[in-house]
Amino acid sequence: MNIRINRNIKLSVISIPIAFLIICIGTSIGSSNINLLDIISIISNKLIHTSLNEGITGQEISIIFDIRLPRVLLAFLVGGALSVSGAVVQSVLKNPLASPYTLGVSSGAGLGAAIMIIFGISIPIIDSTFSLPITGFIFGLLTIIFVLLFSKSVDRLMTNNTIILAGMVFSLFLSAMITTIGSMHGDSIKAITLWQMGSFAMKGWQYILVFIPFIIIGIIGILLNTREMDILTFGEESAKAIGVNTNKIKTRLFIFATILTGSAVSLSGIIGFVDLISPHVVRKVFGAKHNFVIPMSFMFGGCLMVIADLISRTIISPSELPVGAITAIIGAPFFIYIYFKKSR
Repeated sequence: MNIRINRNIKLSVISIPIAFLIICIGTSIGSSNINLLDIISIISNKLIHTSLNEGITGQEISIIFDIRLPRVLLAFLVGGALSVSGAVVQSVLKNPLASPYTLGVSSGAGLGAAIMIIFGISIPIIDSTFSLPITGFIFGLLTIIFVLLFSKSVDRLMTNNTIILAGMVFSLFLSAMITTIGSMHGDSIKAITLWQMGSFAMKGWQYILVFIPFIIIGIIGILLNTREMDILTFGEESAKAIGVNTNKIKTRLFIFATILTGSAVSLSGIIGFVDLISPHVVRKVFGAKHNFVIPMSFMFGGCLMVIADLISRTIISPSELPVGAITAIIGAPFFIYIYFKKSR
């Protein structure tokens, strides 16, 4: 066991420079490629005021620090947040095919964000920059509440399969609502359709500053419950036998997962499969202990999203593909693989 833990610690430490390298690569590639060493020089100059490498122009500094770096960092944070949410949902429901999307949380948050985008609504007592992620969280939370209430009404025991099926019903219904609202406002339908597929285009530093508090609250809340998540993996009956209130733990974890998913979706659009792929891969490498699964899902999901975003903006440059299309191309075969493996 100690050998496994030591190995996991080493891999966790190695993941930090790998993530940094992927972020730098994502920042360096674009319509005009910029040297990796120049990227590091610009970032260190902005952070700790070191001297710039020779030959770096003001235009390159602006491209990197004002346009590409915030976009890449937001992609990393959104990918990480969605992956952690996926890890939580899969653990709580003990189903590798479960995700915030299948529970309707992503679609609920998306509906809230779409309403705000189309009608230009904001929350009166809250700064406008925080209105979108807060609305995403509220709609996502309302969705999971309705899913749980509906599940309880048809199955008093609230079995995991019932929750997943109820979530899928709500997800389809809310996705249809988003499309309907967009269609009723013809000038918005294209923007809403593209937004539903996800994009990090034109996202500046303010989006990151708004998103960070939600990430901190969501991830700290989940990390404080990793022991309970480990217990739940042995089954609800075993957990109840040692005094764990499983319904209370489930509800608490769903709320923290909704904070992450709701805020992420409201800022980037509905991006699928990252929350499905990342936790599955991480468990294969690190095992089932959630004190490793949660942080490593964040790192892996963040890196995967940066790579997907890089492909989406370079494959048909100067145009862009929605990043959700790239994650779907990667994720659909993976979903089929998990499904058939689970069926055996």
